Amino acid sequence: MIQKKICVIGAFAVGKTSLVSRYVRNTFSEKYLTTVGVRIERKVVRAGEHELDLILWDLHGEDEFQKVRASYLRGASGCILVVDRTRPATLETALRQHQETRATLGDVPCLFVVNKVDLEDEAKIEDTALNDLRRQGSVVIATSAKTGLGVDDAFETLVRAMVAA
Repeated sequence: MIQKKICVIGAFAVGKTSLVSRYVRNTFSEKYLTTVGVRIERKVVRAGEHELDLILWDLHGEDEFQKVRASYLRGASGCILVVDRTRPATLETALRQHQETRATLGDVPCLFVVNKVDLEDEAKIEDTALNDLRRQGSVVIATSAKTGLGVDDAFETLVRAMVAA
């Protein structure tokens, strides 16, 4: 079995822990739990002929006082950059984190997950901004940790990219 570390990063309260919980246990909680440092989960998956032991590092939310530690990123085979569809500043944070991730890890597979799409009435990030990211070659997947929409697809897309890398 092949072990692969995935870092799930993003701004404070974008839904990183909820996405990981939905993917690993198919659960969702309305209660907000702040991640202090890092929370680690595991999931065994198949990708073609490979069986992978995914080590999911759910990193603390970034704000102006607390940046993602490079030491948390080291050894990662891929990253999920989480954006909250209702908060435009979280896209800017994810873009900056993407640059930091590339500087630390090099060219590992990364994708942008636009979470909370179930809150469509509150959406504040324009589709044009997301389409610009896609045109630049980034993978962007819409998700809702609450409903489960797109969550498996996001992780499976990243796993396929990691296996192909």
